Amino acid sequence: DPDMPFVPSIPEDQFILVEEGDPTVIPCRTSDPDAQVTLINSLDKAVYALYDTKQGFIGNFPAGSYTCKTMAQGVEFKSEEFLVYIIRATSQLPVEIEALKTVYKTGETIVVTCVVFDNEVVNLQWNYPGKVKEKGLIKLDDIKVPSQKLVYTLTIPEASVKDTGDYECTARHATKEVKENKKVVITVHDKGFVHLEPQFSPLEAVNLHEVKNFVVDVQ
Repeated sequence: DPDMPFVPSIPEDQFILVEEGDPTVIPCRTSDPDAQVTLINSLDKAVYALYDTKQGFIGNFPAGSYTCKTMAQGVEFKSEEFLVYIIRATSQLPVEIEALKTVYKTGETIVVTCVVFDNEVVNLQWNYPGKVKEKGLIKLDDIKVPSQKLVYTLTIPEASVKDTGDYECTARHATKEVKENKKVVITVHDKGFVHLEPQFSPLEAVNLHEVKNFVVDVQ
């Protein structure tokens, strides 16, 4: 079709996520298999890569925007803009779960953190006693420096005894069939308690100027 030399692409094809170091395809395809196509970057400079009329340009492309152009009956046509995003991802999925403390009293705020290292795009799910009631507040911090890590923080305000149980986070790799889960057990008591065990009698006698120790075990 000389009036539409580039096959229209759907919006999803214009945003290209690629793992660091992997080849990808910029899918500008022509309606004329013999058309000469040039790939240009955001600086309007030509980028040299293998072109397949059924797929598009194939290669390792830096992050940025790319456009294809071709000539049809002496008229220059440009394709839609394609945006390449480079994501950091490893085949392994290092995950750690952290809790500042594992024993709480009623009314306190439970905080549990799940950290995913060296991967930018993962799917993470929490399982915890109050999930059915959607009691937890979840926050994500994407930290780049000094190293890549995703910090997911689960906060349970106004904890009750019913919040006692397993707190588990499950991370799934966005592009590979890899998952990892970690668990910590949290206990919530109705009230605080102290157990005292004196190691002396209810009545003790002491002589003048005598030094005597009174020992109490505290739990």
